[in-house]
Amino acid sequence: MSAIPSTTERHRRPAPAAPPAPVRTAYALWLTAVAAGAFETVLAVGRMAADGTGSAGEIGTGLAVRLTVFTLAVLCARRMRGGARWARVALALGLGVLGTASMVVQPLGYLADGGSVVDALSRAGALDLLFGASRAVHVAAVPAAVALMFRPAANAYFRRTARYAAGPA
Repeated sequence: MSAIPSTTERHRRPAPAAPPAPVRTAYALWLTAVAAGAFETVLAVGRMAADGTGSAGEIGTGLAVRLTVFTLAVLCARRMRGGARWARVALALGLGVLGTASMVVQPLGYLADGGSVVDALSRAGALDLLFGASRAVHVAAVPAAVALMFRPAANAYFRRTARYAAGPA
């Protein structure tokens, strides 16, 4: 064995550090949000099929859209965990802003039109309460994940991984 390192050994950069706790927790929260969204989808499709309120085409289209969003969310979350800054921004803007808005517009509209939480809960069946609990988990997980992705330790991690990806100076 030679005492002189090979050319590849001299130019090899050390692997970036493992993601810090805020990034790992944000990743877990993104997976939680996706799981909650998938559960809500199952409940909604089950209700539409049981009530006959949705055609097969409408249900199929809705499932295709949601499956695409869930898949992209998981892929972006994986890339974010690996240090991809674009994935962090995509999650924050796409799901943190637009996704959250899509989940809260209807309930806020109901309240703005004079509806009350007490009235809605008194009329809710078991399926409605299960859906609401899942939606609450979903809505809580997203802003928590976004906030964690921008904690100081996460910011430092994304800066380090960007320098690592850029290659030798």
